[in-house]
Amino acid sequence: MISRVSAPSALALLVSFSALNAGLASAAEEMDHSKMSHGQMQGMDHSKMNQGSAETVPTTTSRTPIPVLTDADREAAFPPLPGHGIHDSKANTFFLLDQLEYQDADEGSVLSWDASGWIGGDIDRLWLRSEGERTNGVTEEAEVQALWGHSIGPWWDVVTGIRQDFKPGSPQTWGAFGLQGMALYAFEAEATAFVGENGQTAARLEGDYDILLTNRLILQPTAEANFYGKNDHERGVGSGLANTEVGLRLRYEIVREFAPYIGVTWSRSYGNTADMLRDDGEDVEEARFVAGIRMWF
Repeated sequence: MISRVSAPSALALLVSFSALNAGLASAAEEMDHSKMSHGQMQGMDHSKMNQGSAETVPTTTSRTPIPVLTDADREAAFPPLPGHGIHDSKANTFFLLDQLEYQDADEGSVLSWDASGWIGGDIDRLWLRSEGERTNGVTEEAEVQALWGHSIGPWWDVVTGIRQDFKPGSPQTWGAFGLQGMALYAFEAEATAFVGENGQTAARLEGDYDILLTNRLILQPTAEANFYGKNDHERGVGSGLANTEVGLRLRYEIVREFAPYIGVTWSRSYGNTADMLRDDGEDVEEARFVAGIRMWF
């Protein structure tokens, strides 16, 4: 049997349900914070909100608390640093065979060399230099220098010592004093004065510069000038500017310590030296093709 509800009762239920929905909507509208201004939110007492849920969240503490930092911990983390090491008490060595080359000269094939090296520390070093030529298997020029070098700056050394000439002519000993180092733009320079036997004096200026075409292909121009205080017919040199030589060598560094090269040189004699060469029927200027190797260790 289906029970029937009277019309007045149904109407009363409908009115009650509508009133309940209206109350819920009004409560939701009151809690809509998006419609509240910032000032209204500041006036709210947030400390009384969600008290029940805050009480249910447990608080935790670390089982291994971080210890208090002590001075011993700081010293262990940052130990005192040692001072700057000075290496001048340690003996180091360096040797450079700058030129070991074949030259195509007018009088035949020439083997030429130019080498230098040192042993010592940062401040004081013993320098050794040697250069010379052999033409058609005969030594035409040969000399060795032993110099004590003292650093007077980051790039310059003062040198003093002796020079021994073996050729040309009879052997001759010189006292030497000079300056060597690196000028602006990595230009290597040497200026040395000599005082020889019988009051002979001489001076030599040398310089070279490396132009990096690539990391391994390097073009090196060089220049040298020799001066003498008086004529020396036995060795074929005259007073004043005796001779100059300029060169241009292109090397390829297979490794940094070893590089083959090719190039050209041009030499010229002047003044009394040129007159002596003319009297002997020799040329006062000459250009040569060169090929050789450069190495250091």
